[in-house]
Amino acid sequence: MSYSAARWESAMAPNYGTPVLQLQRGQGAKVWDSEGKEYLDLLAGIAVNILGHAHPAIVRAVSTQIGLLAHTSNLYANGPSLRLAERLQKRTEFLAPGGYKTIFQNSGTEANEGALKLVRRHAHAQGMPEGVVVAFDNSFHGRSYGGMSLTGQKHYQERYDPLVGQIVHVPFNDPGALEKVFQQNRVAGVFFESVQGEGGVLPLHPDAAAALKRLCAANKSLLVADEIQTGVGRTGKFFGFEHDGLAPQVITLAKGLGGGLPIGATLIHPETAKLFEPGSHGTTFGGNAVAAAAGNAVLDVLEEQNLMGRAAALGERFMAAVREQGSAIGLPARGRGLLVGIPLAASKAPELVTALRARGILVGQAGKSVLRVAPPLIVSDEQLLGAIPIIVEEAATLQPNPGTTHA
Repeated sequence: MSYSAARWESAMAPNYGTPVLQLQRGQGAKVWDSEGKEYLDLLAGIAVNILGHAHPAIVRAVSTQIGLLAHTSNLYANGPSLRLAERLQKRTEFLAPGGYKTIFQNSGTEANEGALKLVRRHAHAQGMPEGVVVAFDNSFHGRSYGGMSLTGQKHYQERYDPLVGQIVHVPFNDPGALEKVFQQNRVAGVFFESVQGEGGVLPLHPDAAAALKRLCAANKSLLVADEIQTGVGRTGKFFGFEHDGLAPQVITLAKGLGGGLPIGATLIHPETAKLFEPGSHGTTFGGNAVAAAAGNAVLDVLEEQNLMGRAAALGERFMAAVREQGSAIGLPARGRGLLVGIPLAASKAPELVTALRARGILVGQAGKSVLRVAPPLIVSDEQLLGAIPIIVEEAATLQPNPGTTHA
């Protein structure tokens, strides 16, 4: 049966915009729609399909596991989730002896919900139940009630008030504003993104990182790194905060960890993890054996093929080439690794997304003024760098004056 907007709108609730096409299959960094048209996928399911589409390692792992055991609930252990937790533990040994403890979830917003509950437990343990949770303007932490309340973008919160209380938002990359909120409140914890994805692909500034580190340490505030979009090697390091010299007590992961399957994880410093006891937090599907098998396959390929190092190098080449080839129209680029934002003239990102889709390139947007590029880490040099002339050509039709961009 062919796809149509009418079919979608008849069956689906209107919480999403109606998709203009239906993707049918994928291979590597390419996808094909239901009409057979081929596209270069430079968005990867919004930074999810980190190994591209139909990667043989993930196909093998998932096919094998689902033939053995799909689901156990959290009443019983399963091998893939335990192995994945041990590997994440090893990845965090530089932060604490023995590494961090893991709670598996089903998505990024669930991972953040678990982290938010942990911060509230920490507040009570420190004798400051009135303590606030700090998050940043233009941040994005998910669509659940707690995640939405943490998110620093008003349009996600409209007509959902009252929101979760005792959450304070401050400007991103403003050490002075951060200092002030600590002076005026007891702060139980701070949620941050090492690169704000939905907020415009904005990396954390070194001065802001230094202020975060100092203030959280001095006030016994939990530092929570939302690594849902930046984790699992996308920025050129396994965790995005490694670029910033930070040591968060809580880390949330999702997106790329499952390589296309739904999984989330809350990683917790072993001392902080003691705030939870049996029954304090849980989820039926968290640690699903099939999703965890996919996660192990992702880590296997990431390590064997040094995809993190490649993401760092290729991302730098891509951003430099965008600036060079787009110099005539003042086209900038920013980001880390293979999470790149290209700021445009105000509100032009949706138009450029549409124009590039017509040319066979799938990209995303961060707000209405930044083009977001987050390809699979296995994208070839030729595929990614070869897309730049088309991006520049289409952007040139939308930039009214050279250098007119939106930050």
